[in-house]
Amino acid sequence: MYRAIRKLGIPDSNIILMLPDDIACNTRNKYPGSVYAHKDHRLDLYGERVEVDYRGYEVTVENFLRVLTGRHTEDTPASRRLLSDENSNVLLYLTGHGGDEFLKFQDTEELNSQDIADAIEHMRVKKRYNKMLFISDTCQAATLANRLYSPDVLAIGSSLKGQNSYSHHTDREIGVGVIEGFTHFTLNALSDIDSNSNSTLADFIDSFDKKQIKSTPGVRDDLFGDLSETLLTDFFAGNIKVDVLPPDVKHELVVGESVDKIDDIENDKVQEDKTTVKETKEMHILDNLNYSHIFALLFILSLIIHHL
Repeated sequence: MYRAIRKLGIPDSNIILMLPDDIACNTRNKYPGSVYAHKDHRLDLYGERVEVDYRGYEVTVENFLRVLTGRHTEDTPASRRLLSDENSNVLLYLTGHGGDEFLKFQDTEELNSQDIADAIEHMRVKKRYNKMLFISDTCQAATLANRLYSPDVLAIGSSLKGQNSYSHHTDREIGVGVIEGFTHFTLNALSDIDSNSNSTLADFIDSFDKKQIKSTPGVRDDLFGDLSETLLTDFFAGNIKVDVLPPDVKHELVVGESVDKIDDIENDKVQEDKTTVKETKEMHILDNLNYSHIFALLFILSLIIHHL
């Protein structure tokens, strides 16, 4: 998921990645320091240019909730904070081992559905999201959304109560499943779009095939609204339109949705209802600001799935 949304234009500065970091160094791993999500070893998921924000023993329920709510200690750097606001669309993606209304953290503690619901409500009160897409891929995943009560939150779980989430295939060289079926087909769906795609959340959900996934995905949309009016790229891709003017044009930056045209801007004259900021070098005009601030919190507790 990390590489998929990076490919679609979301920068590392907008992603918080939490990994227990126990797979790459596991004694059962034939390829020390590497993790593959396909039996053909097409791509090393660790590799280079992967920024892990929380790893190992840092991946705790407390730190997870601190990231969501923004209640960090003073010495926490900005790179480990979710710097979202009321204009931000937030993707929350959880995968690992779980059960009825809980997700396990490294076999030592659990995050339950009430913890998640209260943390998201705290985010709403503190204006830390505009809309949220909460996806979970674990056994009985849909139950993690049972306690949600905050508006503008869409929850998708890989399996219903009483169902397991099964791996898509097994790497026989290490003897375990390497990727969940739900995550596998989600990544396939994302590979078919680009940052200008018109696919909606409704299209995404309609693409689920429970026979292929081997479980029935659960969707809770009563808090969200019309799924057909929300683009998939509003959560999975970044896109910003930037027009660069010729050097002979006066250097001014015009910001705001009230900017409809740039052709009528002459020298240093702008309409009074626009906000202007003087620059000393080249001029950039952000037209319409149609880029929605997208942040992602990816919690990948286990890449190796034991249900085959």
